[in-house]
Amino acid sequence: MAPGGAVGWRDERCRVVVAAEPFAGFCRVVWNAHVREMTDLEPDDRAHLMRVVFATEAALRALPVPDKMNLADLGNAVPHEHWHVIPRFAEDSHLPQPAWSAPLREASARVLPAGVADALAARLAGELGTSA
Repeated sequence: MAPGGAVGWRDERCRVVVAAEPFAGFCRVVWNAHVREMTDLEPDDRAHLMRVVFATEAALRALPVPDKMNLADLGNAVPHEHWHVIPRFAEDSHLPQPAWSAPLREASARVLPAGVADALAARLAGELGTSA
């Protein structure tokens, strides 16, 4: 299965990828096995997935210091369980609207500082354990 972006952390159940999206730091937490919905997962797996989602949010809040964080479990286009973890910044093209809405303004691309991907991976490894 394709990873869906630059893999920042993974274990036997899920992975965190830094996605190629127009929002700096946009990550997806992707369940490795194919399931369509959260309720298709066993309770322990659901808890594990959410622990990874929350650890990813906490790591992103500490690294690029966004103005707001968005968490979403949509999967409308790709019916495979995954969560979007999106740092939002006051100057982004869509805020206060969702990342999937029409842009409200032109926005210059926010460039994350060098080493953010490595720092994210290190924070996740510290919180969740070493990647598999």
